[in-house]
Amino acid sequence: MSETPINQDDFDYAFESTKIIREPARFIDTFGLTRFEFLMASELMDQVGQVRVRAGVIEAQKPMIIKPEAYSDVEFDGFSDDAQQEASKLLDWMKQNGHSLAFLRYGFEFKKVETREEIVHEPIENVIGKLEEEADQSGSPSLAVLETVDDTWEVGLLKFTIQMINRSRDVNISDYKRNGLL
Repeated sequence: MSETPINQDDFDYAFESTKIIREPARFIDTFGLTRFEFLMASELMDQVGQVRVRAGVIEAQKPMIIKPEAYSDVEFDGFSDDAQQEASKLLDWMKQNGHSLAFLRYGFEFKKVETREEIVHEPIENVIGKLEEEADQSGSPSLAVLETVDDTWEVGLLKFTIQMINRSRDVNISDYKRNGLL
């Protein structure tokens, strides 16, 4: 993200504008490390036909200790401070609006690693199509394709992460119950 702090309007716009074109076929593992790969496209601001393609890995890791409920949280390592603060606000909103996040007291840590980028001189539709082809050809069940806003691209990763938490929730809760943890 940019060096200037992200304001709420920019965060909201980036969160709403981010499209998860292709979700991974797998869920977040309840007890262990899950690595999700991502391919992300974003149009450069004020530059027609130029797209930044980012590729990287997000790790979802189960902490080694169970946290007291008062200290339950999701940690976002490798994200900017602004992105971490906004993610925390978003999770609080989800809790306040009836989303069942009970399993979060067991904590998750998300870590952004191995990010690289390049500029492609093509319309974004073409770039997205090529990224989808690349994802299909890879056969990786852990690969996601995203489209987001360039200067607040970490917000797109946060949206993806939150979506993966929600998608994995029922499986994770079932695993916790089966192991007597909930």
